[in-house]
Amino acid sequence: MLLKTFGWSFAVTALGLVAAVIYGGWEAFGVVAILSVLEISLSFDNAVVNAGILKKMNAFWQKIFLTVGVLIAVFGMRLVFPVVIVAITAKLGPIEAIDLSFNQPERYQELVTDAHPAIAAFGGMFLLMIFLDFIFEERDIQWLRWIERPLAKLGKVDMLSVCIALIVLLITSMTFATHAHQHGGGHADKAETVLLAGVAGLITYLIVGGLSGFFENKLEEEEEREHEVEEEARKTGKKVSAVVLAGKAAFFMFLYLEVLDASFSFDGVIGAFAITNNIVLMALGLGIGAMYVRSLTVYLVRQGTLDDYVYLEHGAHYAIGALAVLLLVTIQYQINELITGGIGVVLIGWSFWSSVRRNKALEAAGGDDAGSKAEVPSGV
Repeated sequence: MLLKTFGWSFAVTALGLVAAVIYGGWEAFGVVAILSVLEISLSFDNAVVNAGILKKMNAFWQKIFLTVGVLIAVFGMRLVFPVVIVAITAKLGPIEAIDLSFNQPERYQELVTDAHPAIAAFGGMFLLMIFLDFIFEERDIQWLRWIERPLAKLGKVDMLSVCIALIVLLITSMTFATHAHQHGGGHADKAETVLLAGVAGLITYLIVGGLSGFFENKLEEEEEREHEVEEEARKTGKKVSAVVLAGKAAFFMFLYLEVLDASFSFDGVIGAFAITNNIVLMALGLGIGAMYVRSLTVYLVRQGTLDDYVYLEHGAHYAIGALAVLLLVTIQYQINELITGGIGVVLIGWSFWSSVRRNKALEAAGGDDAGSKAEVPSGV
């Protein structure tokens, strides 16, 4: 099971490290290894949240997530995205931006640093909406009950998540954005840029999340009719694929996963510039890390880990909320990547420990039905 799930990740790791040695020697090998670990540590919460969505998709779309999705993640977010950011912010053509990344890496890094306020605002708002929609949702199993119970009641107010997100964006644009960090340690007023980018992130979430939710409901309806369609197809001698029936719903869920992954990868891409300016080494290191994040996502789904350790999803969403806040703060202040990744690891580790305690309490009580699960104390 382990080799089957992580086999491609192991293969990509070996190829990536060999390519690094060929490209730049053992120093490049070390840089790629560090970037891989950085990406995995910063994106573990991404894997947990992805697993919660991916388990609703069939085996076919899980494979698409691991193949086409990886190409998008590696080449789209880890290679093309930094170049596109530079091209847009510096008003350069794509070819010029690529040439700049190879021949003038220092200038390339400066341009990406100057674009960070827009990147942080877009990604921060997208991730903040994920956290708010989760925390305001009524659910049977609660982790930090003293927080989640009152917030779930407040969540009955329509559009509360959007209102809070917009308030946070306004405050950010009037505080952190007025002294946004720029290359060389300088600061600039980026209030308008942050406001526009933040609204774009919010709109992206509402469109993609709304479509994925709508088609997820359609998927449930289609699954109920699937038996009837297949029976009728057998009578007429036609073949009907379940993948086709669920394709539209699964496609929008896949699209949602890709946008979610893109938002998670913002901090990894920006943090990578603190280690190297070389676009090739960056793509190799972050690409290897992205492979492990995807393999871990599938592993969590196939092993049923989220069903066994029910607070993991809670911990991951709290990590998302923390990351969203940190992204907005980094508009003005520099925050070490160890802090960014460490907070996520601590929250997920804490939720895992709480899940273990809950399972032990269930065993001691001798019950595991849904009602008892909802009543067993989380230990926090």
